[in-house]
Amino acid sequence: MTEPKMFLAAFILYILAAVLYLFFLFLKKENAARNGYVLAAAGAVLHTLALILRVFVIGHAPFTNMYESLSFLAWASIAAYLVLERAFAIRKIGPFLLLLVIALMALASSPLMPKEAAPLVPALQSHWLWLHVSVTLIGEAFFAVGTLTSLLYLAAERRERKGMARKGGHDEKDSAHYDTVSYRVIAIGFPLFTLGGLVFGMVWASKAWGSYWSWDPKEVWTLITWFIYGLYLHTRIVMGWKGRRSALIAVIAFLAALFTFFGVNYLLSGLHSYA
Repeated sequence: MTEPKMFLAAFILYILAAVLYLFFLFLKKENAARNGYVLAAAGAVLHTLALILRVFVIGHAPFTNMYESLSFLAWASIAAYLVLERAFAIRKIGPFLLLLVIALMALASSPLMPKEAAPLVPALQSHWLWLHVSVTLIGEAFFAVGTLTSLLYLAAERRERKGMARKGGHDEKDSAHYDTVSYRVIAIGFPLFTLGGLVFGMVWASKAWGSYWSWDPKEVWTLITWFIYGLYLHTRIVMGWKGRRSALIAVIAFLAALFTFFGVNYLLSGLHSYA
């Protein structure tokens, strides 16, 4: 099976998984969620094989253009969810995470994204490409999950304020649960993003361009994103913030991450433009 066929098969499995998760969300079908998880895991396996095959076909890292980067981010996001669902019982974000993954893969497969691999410019012919981009995108995948749990917190907190929350008991719908999970997931993503986006990025920049920092738009927006997530963690750990204020900071931080990923590439030019 070729890489495009594996990519398509994974895409279809993600769509089917999303449908089952939506049945769970709206019809409270627990079996649908369990089966959706299995399909999502099967899709992730095929997606992993597609990425590995892509590496063998093109001979370098599978994230040197936007098609590959979108595919890798989708894979990292579903992989992060599959692990975190087991750890934190966040099944309710399944349909939303899968819709995000489907959107990323649909955009990757659109005619707007060139699929052909091009020879790498000298600056990209480095093992730092693997370390910098992969670790950064995996960190952003955890941020995506943390953002969804923050949004679910805001929705649950709004219901509670209106007196619509279920009385008694503590289950996954409890806003406090989402608030805690969001913090823990972002706390996982932050060191990964720091290591990949800043540390590995600066070391590679020094080797490729002769300077650790060049005030390139991608560098600047990566730093802005890092500062906002740092603010999220600082206000929680040092100042004791929780709940609504933390959730809003998490959402703003993820919007900055999205602009760094999409907006900088298409709206601003700089040293990263070749990528």
